[in-house]
Amino acid sequence: MFDIVGRRGWWYLVSTVLLAPGIVALLTGGLKPGIDFTGGTLLQVRVAAETTQEDVTSAAQGAGFPEAVVQMAGESDALLRVRAIDVDEKDDLLTGLGDATGPVEELGFSAIGPVVGEELTRAAIIAVAVASALILLYVTWAFRGMQHSFRYGVAAIVALLHDALFVLGVFAILGHAFNVQIDALFVTALLTVIGFSVNDSIVVFDRIRETNRDYVHLDDHERPGIASIINHSANQSLTRSLNTSFTALLVLLALLLLGGPTIRDFVLALSLGFAIGTYSSIFNAACLVASWENRDIPRLWRRVFPWRRASTT
Repeated sequence: MFDIVGRRGWWYLVSTVLLAPGIVALLTGGLKPGIDFTGGTLLQVRVAAETTQEDVTSAAQGAGFPEAVVQMAGESDALLRVRAIDVDEKDDLLTGLGDATGPVEELGFSAIGPVVGEELTRAAIIAVAVASALILLYVTWAFRGMQHSFRYGVAAIVALLHDALFVLGVFAILGHAFNVQIDALFVTALLTVIGFSVNDSIVVFDRIRETNRDYVHLDDHERPGIASIINHSANQSLTRSLNTSFTALLVLLALLLLGGPTIRDFVLALSLGFAIGTYSSIFNAACLVASWENRDIPRLWRRVFPWRRASTT
């Protein structure tokens, strides 16, 4: 059996290494908001019937509008959302589209406000905070038969924040390196990742609860310690979690390769979140409970600051 809990210090180090670059990227510029956050211009055009969404997107990007979001309406009408532009820039965009796709007819040109405004962003943050509190209460109640059930709820919240921070950090890095912007679909992906993270952590915790019940009838000197129970349960959950995530990632990979540029960043965010969520539920959430039960933090504190221990004795 793989000693997951016994190597928990290494898993915390791995998480630190994974999160650190993204945190630095977030602190040195943060995420690059797309048109959904900043607003911009809506241009409606009519192109050749055989022109695809990918053709229009590539043409707009080639004309100097890498942030362009394209939506086809019918066989030949296309809606382009780009940054706020004036008439001259609009003409340049139409010229670029015409050179790449053939004759282009302008049907509409107007300014649009942000789809995801400050109030909606604030509401989403508040909703996540409220949901986290409710998750904490639910997990504490659901695992009330376990000693220190509150710790399971805290561990689930920490894993949730770990996964969300990882996805945010990766997109902050991509924003710095490749000017990747976030949009409303990214917010949707992030909320989905949070839900997946909580679900996966609860599955692992449920396995811990079931394993603990198997040893309730034993005397105290015969019953294994909580760290051994958590390690045994984590190993039992490992194969199931890997299989579930692997099948989901196969579908996401197909969407990433065949779904087109419109949903590419959305699928990438989901893929990153599902992968890190599988890791954190077993190697972080379960190990955090073991660390709390074994009082790892006070032990580490005494090791790092031995003079404080001497001064209190």
